[in-house]
Amino acid sequence: MLDMPLVVGVDGSDSSLTAVDWAVDEAARRGLSLRLVYASLWERYEGFLPGGPESLSEQAMAERVVDLATERARLRDPEVKSTTAILPQDAADALVSAGETAFAVVTGARGRSGPAGLLLGSVGLTVAARARCPVIVVRGDRAALTGTHERILLGAGDPDTGAEAARFALDEARVRGCVLDAVRAWRTPLYEIADHALRPGGVEDRHARRASAELDEVLDGPAADHRDVLVRRTAVEGAARKVLVERSAAADLVVIGARHRHGHGGLQLGRVAHRLLHHAHCPVAVVPQRVPQQVPQQP
Repeated sequence: MLDMPLVVGVDGSDSSLTAVDWAVDEAARRGLSLRLVYASLWERYEGFLPGGPESLSEQAMAERVVDLATERARLRDPEVKSTTAILPQDAADALVSAGETAFAVVTGARGRSGPAGLLLGSVGLTVAARARCPVIVVRGDRAALTGTHERILLGAGDPDTGAEAARFALDEARVRGCVLDAVRAWRTPLYEIADHALRPGGVEDRHARRASAELDEVLDGPAADHRDVLVRRTAVEGAARKVLVERSAAADLVVIGARHRHGHGGLQLGRVAHRLLHHAHCPVAVVPQRVPQQVPQQP
């Protein structure tokens, strides 16, 4: 069986080194290797010539970055094997490409050129939107990064888009030996709220029951293969992006699904994913649910 490594984007920033630490721990739990990837378009910058002094300086810096990341990974867990790649490519393109043969891609929450703060860098956002494998953006406080909460949070999407995310979350809870909190948020449509006075009770109950049924539909298939995982199922009223950000403060990882369509290269992340990637209190895993490609019918 071919090794499907954890690909980690490194650029020398503190954020990417934190991502390396998280990826080493994850690789050790799952028995995976690491692929440390540094990518830059330095040879295409104006005035930079391949082999010239600026290019050599950038190459030396790239080598230093991957050497530092490799040593950091070795010191954290010498049993985890790692390889490196220095690529003259756009960083997001390189990581998306590397994800084609990876178990997952791991990035930091900020890049080398980005200011400190809550917001996610453009590379992590683009990779999360385009990669065909799970993408984990590493962010959050020390408790979340070290797994102190012993809880995985699944933001359960619609039944037709959330099965892969549910499977990933259940497997993550299994390898960590912790609980999975599966949450399905629901809202009462505004037109029903306005009409509520004219309709005898049960509006909220009906939507809560529907959300619970949809949560069961997302989980039941994957959970059958993870019977040893304790799953807590909750249907909660509120905006999903707000509910999940709040609950991420007590989680070690929040997992959400994303619908990626064949042949479409644009960003396809919804508002919930955007909010979590920018503001979650713990690492965020975006797991694509691939839409089956339609085969043209013969005339």
